[in-house]
Amino acid sequence: QVQLVESGGGLVQAGGSLRLSCAASGRTVSTYAMGWFRQAPGKEREFVSAISWSGGNPYYADSAKGRFTISRDIAKNTVYLQMNSLKPEDTAVYFCAAKTRRRVGAPRDVTAYDDWGQGTQVTVSS
Repeated sequence: QVQLVESGGGLVQAGGSLRLSCAASGRTVSTYAMGWFRQAPGKEREFVSAISWSGGNPYYADSAKGRFTISRDIAKNTVYLQMNSLKPEDTAVYFCAAKTRRRVGAPRDVTAYDDWGQGTQVTVSS
């Protein structure tokens, strides 16, 4: 079991930046990857970015590539998502997720993750 707490969301103008943080606690030793997903009202939860925990290999959705950067701090059990050049379509609740079980699952797959945070709201005004 891993507990995840997101922070850093807020209101920003189009073109602005935000840095999301996700702090993990609990049995973090079993973490294989952590990712960011977002969900707008009435829409499905979609992949944004992910990172393998040991290797630090990043993965990005097409919508995020070139604008967002994911990183991790192993010592702090924290993953970050630096979001630049934000657009109104980025508006959503952003969820942090952790893959803690050794099983088949692609980093982009929402079903690959075992633990989820409560989410942090990101609102981008035009």
